[in-house]
Amino acid sequence: MAKTKLFPALFSLLLHGAATLLPPRVPAVTVHRCMPPAARLAGDGVTMVVDVEGALLRSSSSSRSLFPYFMLVAVEAGSFLRGLLLLLLYPVISLLAGAGGGDVAVRAMAAVAFCGLRESRFRAGRAVLPRWLLDDVGKEAVDAIITLITRRRSSPPATAVWASSMPRVMVEPFLREYMAAPPAADPAAGGGVVVVAAREMKVVWGFYTGVMEDGGEVAAAASPEVRRAMEGVDGVIGFSGGSMGLLRSPLVSFCKEVYVVSHEEKSKWQPLPRRREYPRPLVFHDGRLAFLPTPLAAAAMLVWLPFGAALAAARLAVALALPYHHATLLLAATGQSWRLRGSPPPTPPRATAGGEPERRRGQLYVCNHRTLIDPVYVSIALDRPVRAVSYSLSRVSDLLSPIGATVRLARDRAHDGAAMARLLEAGAHVVVCPEGTTCREPYLLRFSPLFAELADGVVPVALAAEVAAFHGTTAGGWKSMDALCYLANPRMCYTVEFLPAVDASPVREGKAASTELANAVQRRVAEALGYESTMLTRKDKYLMLAGNDGVVRRRRDVAK
Repeated sequence: MAKTKLFPALFSLLLHGAATLLPPRVPAVTVHRCMPPAARLAGDGVTMVVDVEGALLRSSSSSRSLFPYFMLVAVEAGSFLRGLLLLLLYPVISLLAGAGGGDVAVRAMAAVAFCGLRESRFRAGRAVLPRWLLDDVGKEAVDAIITLITRRRSSPPATAVWASSMPRVMVEPFLREYMAAPPAADPAAGGGVVVVAAREMKVVWGFYTGVMEDGGEVAAAASPEVRRAMEGVDGVIGFSGGSMGLLRSPLVSFCKEVYVVSHEEKSKWQPLPRRREYPRPLVFHDGRLAFLPTPLAAAAMLVWLPFGAALAAARLAVALALPYHHATLLLAATGQSWRLRGSPPPTPPRATAGGEPERRRGQLYVCNHRTLIDPVYVSIALDRPVRAVSYSLSRVSDLLSPIGATVRLARDRAHDGAAMARLLEAGAHVVVCPEGTTCREPYLLRFSPLFAELADGVVPVALAAEVAAFHGTTAGGWKSMDALCYLANPRMCYTVEFLPAVDASPVREGKAASTELANAVQRRVAEALGYESTMLTRKDKYLMLAGNDGVVRRRRDVAK
């Protein structure tokens, strides 16, 4: 008898810890099989307990549907090897979830995804997951929740208590940053109070152990933050969907009513239209994967990796060895295509003085920044060599560039202006990306106005890049792998559109400000692409995604 109890006890200790809090008594609640009515949410003093997986996300009604988010953590914060281990565990996860062991399945996925990761460097919850969670959010659920959190400032602030079975570090940044902001159209609306009831990952010596804290939702319900949110509130309602799982949560002890959406009604929910109806715009996100790694997609990715590496090497060899007009045909046959819109500007004729031809001044091309190979495609579209200028580029990417060495800028206005002016005086075709960093979403960052002071005319170029599997940019990863990750895609396409030249002579003559011209060029490029212009900068991007200012310092500068 003792032996039969020993192993279950050890298994319980591993998964749940040494002690478990007793759940509070759950009183009888009124259950409604429908969406919370707007009139119920618009009242004063309403607090809503929202089941993130059941009520907010369209596909996450069971622990199995959380697998892609743990796979994102495993690959983006860990490695492809960690992702392989998690994929091999999926049959066990599926069996546990099907047998009613959903919490055990979540703990198992968290153990593989988090064990050994450094806590101070973990940014996937803020930089990677929000982009995919927003894709899975139901429009109907957001409409109901926005009704709650955007009450007038004259009303008592509403409270949304988000209950999730995922670790807090995975969901809290998304919920606080993208599910709490009021619509900009109503500046008098309040943002409400956001409380996240989720479990912590245990940390030892600065590293995640892979073990979730004891007590689960019982501990979350007993936390001081949740207690303060519920204290003295009579109108607490619950919101879930797909199943009655929320009714087993200790958080229901605070609720008088619970609204549960059926599987049939939830299956009809629509995704949020990208960009237009997000509670808060998603401008920046990081990560290499350009797809949601469901079990089947993750398996296909891992099978593709060796073939993708070989294909990337072959594409690179073709680009370096052959002229553009031959290389582009071969590369298109491998899935690397590009499109040209608009007409490249004609090369101005050489002026003559006394029968001797004068040196032709170069042309300045101003592009939005999508990947590090933007200048390569501009050069292909022009069918002539160009010189690219960049604020930061890894040594590996510079060596692999088919257009020659990149001119490095130092973020010093006088130095950078002189460097580009010398190139133009020498007759070079100069490609500059005044955003200073890449942006994946349909937004343009602020254009630095320096380019407007260097030439009498600039040619705006609108660029768009499409990839199937891997992004060729990163803020917190290894930048030396950018080119190889882009070339490892099974298919990708670049669109290059030349816009009419812009007269910059008023700036050089002192009749107009360089910032005005830079903003005008930014608007033209944004209109051509259907993007939105912003005043965000490189620093804003790196502070959010990587926790630094984005400045790459050389060793000798750091030594000083």
